[in-house]
Amino acid sequence: MKLYTKTGDDGTTGLYGGVRTRKDAVRVEAYGSVDEANAALGLARAFLDDVELDRLLATLQHALFDVGADLATPAGSPQRQRLVLIDEADVSTLERAIDKHDSELEPLRQFIVPGGHVASAALHQARAVVRRAERAAVRLGAEEEAVNPALLGYLNRLSDLLFVLARLVNARHGVSETRLLVRRRQRAP
Repeated sequence: MKLYTKTGDDGTTGLYGGVRTRKDAVRVEAYGSVDEANAALGLARAFLDDVELDRLLATLQHALFDVGADLATPAGSPQRQRLVLIDEADVSTLERAIDKHDSELEPLRQFIVPGGHVASAALHQARAVVRRAERAAVRLGAEEEAVNPALLGYLNRLSDLLFVLARLVNARHGVSETRLLVRRRQRAP
């Protein structure tokens, strides 16, 4: 079987269930951003030397496939019955992970500039992409069809978790966070 099909050369793509849609559709933006976040997590894992965090990120990557499949499958499609849908238990799992890992960190008192250790920078990139996926999923729900509310909560908590993990990687590697400098405007006399 060839990797290329040429069916997308007209600017359309196939959704789960066979329906075709434009590649610039909000649904495609949503699940495409989830795929991009998954790739960023893979990059972060490549730079990690922490077995515990690597396992956690691997679990998150697998869950993102479920998120992407949900977003790629229109309501009413018979394929929806085959999906593993994100639920409130998944959201609670992320909340516990946030609390656990945040307890290792100094309280955050101001904004930080993303960066530091290369794995931390990759986690910040993944966080930003998850936020984009969340915005697209919200737009999908507003413009086209209802979106699994637990999926929206999951994306929201996932970006929070990735922020905490980015900070944690820096802390565990002894890399200081760069605090945002507050610049004050000079008023004209």
